[in-house]
Amino acid sequence: MLVTGADGFIGSHLAEHLVRLGARVRALVQYNSFNSDGWLDHSSLHAQMEIVAGDVRDPLCCREICQGMDTVFHLAALIAIPYSYRAPQSYVDTNVSGTLNMVQGAKEAGVRRFMHTSTSEVYGTARYVPIDEAHPLQPQSPYSASKIGADQIARSYWHAFELPVTVMRPFNTYGPRQSARAVIPTIITQMAAGAKVIKLGDVTPTRDFNYVTDTVAGMCALAACDACVGEVVNIASNHEISIGETLNLIKTLMGWDGEFVQDPQRLRPQGSEVFRLWGDNSKITTLTGWRPQVSLRQGLQQTISWFTQPENLKRYRADRYHV
Repeated sequence: MLVTGADGFIGSHLAEHLVRLGARVRALVQYNSFNSDGWLDHSSLHAQMEIVAGDVRDPLCCREICQGMDTVFHLAALIAIPYSYRAPQSYVDTNVSGTLNMVQGAKEAGVRRFMHTSTSEVYGTARYVPIDEAHPLQPQSPYSASKIGADQIARSYWHAFELPVTVMRPFNTYGPRQSARAVIPTIITQMAAGAKVIKLGDVTPTRDFNYVTDTVAGMCALAACDACVGEVVNIASNHEISIGETLNLIKTLMGWDGEFVQDPQRLRPQGSEVFRLWGDNSKITTLTGWRPQVSLRQGLQQTISWFTQPENLKRYRADRYHV
């Protein structure tokens, strides 16, 4: 099996999970001059994977890594929403063109399944809840626009060439190794670093949080489901909670007694903020039987435990805003 973006947050967890299941895993990590495999550098299963350094923006690389693969999990993407305001072309190059390169490589290699990773951000602010797969797509940031384009490229290869594509649409995944640009690591790392004032953006939006092991299990369940070929499927908890409520829950779990202030640089443009996300998971449950196993409280406790370990916390810069 091939996992692109295996050096990242969800990708590293997925690659490890597949190894534990007994799969032969080829892990694509982004080439860099530091000889780093990202989060896989710290994985006890690193030696049990075939690590390949490359870039999905390169068509030849994509053709080569798909050869001999039964299933492709395509997770490689640029994901930070604020940075997409500054560098939108980079998001088109990686997310749209990169996905085109991957589906073409998969088509030429004759893979059995192509699992494309989308995002709940493509829905924008909910027009109705819970958000099912028929909800309109709303490009409220260059990032979400690029992911809509990537999704449609992948789906076009199902319709035009019968490439066995499934579009997996996870809602807000969190857990160990998540980037500090996300809200839960932002809160935890600031508290763990001893800050008495937590800087955040708008705390009124709601999110549908899913612990990373549940997201990974959902991806694997979809890959094993033949009825999911050609489908778009949410991976969601079917529950929403505001950022403010999440902040208060983390405060309780960490025993923190400081205060929150709004940091203007962390605010999205008004028309770009996604104010409500609540995903309908009935489709994945019906098709695969998958249901989330980790409650938000349990997941946050496990996430806090990981981030507050000194060797992990030192990898994050809690005093700096990560775009």
